[in-house]
Amino acid sequence: MITAQGLYKRYGAKTAVDHLTFEVRPGMVTGFLGPNGAGKSTTMRLMLDLDNGGGETLFDGRKFGTIAHPMREIGAVLESKAFHPTRTARNHLRMLAAGSGIPFHRVDEVLEFVGLTEVKNKKPKNFSLGMAQRLGLAQALLGDPQTLILDEPANGLDPSGIHWLRTVLKSLADQGRTIFVSSHLLPEMALMADQLVVIGRGTMIYNGDVDGFVRDFTQSTVLVRSPQAAQLAELLRRVDGVTVDDVPVDARAVVTVEGADAPVATPAPSPALRVSGIETAAIGELAFQNNILLHELATQTASLETAFITATGASEEYVAHDVPGVADAAPQPATPQAGPPAAPPVPPSQPGDTTPGGAA
Repeated sequence: MITAQGLYKRYGAKTAVDHLTFEVRPGMVTGFLGPNGAGKSTTMRLMLDLDNGGGETLFDGRKFGTIAHPMREIGAVLESKAFHPTRTARNHLRMLAAGSGIPFHRVDEVLEFVGLTEVKNKKPKNFSLGMAQRLGLAQALLGDPQTLILDEPANGLDPSGIHWLRTVLKSLADQGRTIFVSSHLLPEMALMADQLVVIGRGTMIYNGDVDGFVRDFTQSTVLVRSPQAAQLAELLRRVDGVTVDDVPVDARAVVTVEGADAPVATPAPSPALRVSGIETAAIGELAFQNNILLHELATQTASLETAFITATGASEEYVAHDVPGVADAAPQPATPQAGPPAAPPVPPSQPGDTTPGGAA
């Protein structure tokens, strides 16, 4: 369990972290989100006593500075290339192991686990960003800690590597460990995180479960298809607080059927409505009571990305401008992807990686 109380940091007249208080519970992955400049990295540094500031962070009731061998209890990676550039990957980890009383055989175990065995005797100054991230994860896991604090660990990993990392972190959480991880990869965070801490300009925006965040900062809609859509729309508009929008009907599709002499036109789908302000079940009951046939009735929930943009829009510090003449493209609500299957006890041994110099 991590308990952060009143974390505070100023740089001159600028408040970087403004009295943040939150908990990171064991047995789950807690995502740490915020725009660029929100104070995420500074918060993590404050938690680990790497920066001067106010407030207090307790790890299972103890301050970081009072833990005799921190690497055995807390694995942290805050920079993607936090290693000596001329020391080999293996010797870098052996040096850390010696300082924490960790057996040297553990070095080869974690290097194999993150897929760096073949380059263990190479100097990491030539590693790609993805390889450096894997070396950082090996460093964090070196002492087999119960708590992990990772800042943007997926940067530089290819899709296979990102999937591997998600599986690893969820598997470790399933073992009862405490996982606190920041990321800008929101679709991935939607699959990986159980809880969220969201900040903007150093202040707390949200602290709770992922579904609650999406509900609080977006509006779910219901897609309804019916040959009697106009009649249903009229009934729905009579209900207080309900908004009904017509969904454009696709033109009749023309397809080529094998063996047919000419293209065949398929029937257009039933007229559709997008409804908000009323529960899905209530729409179904209203249609049933009025003998209205329904072809489709589905709740459409907005994505984590849409919720994040809505929640943090006012707290963005570095705002880019649109290309002149190009209209804004607001994110459209979409059905979220299903969560990943339960992580296996032993994650895959080989993560993916980008080529040298690959971008995050």
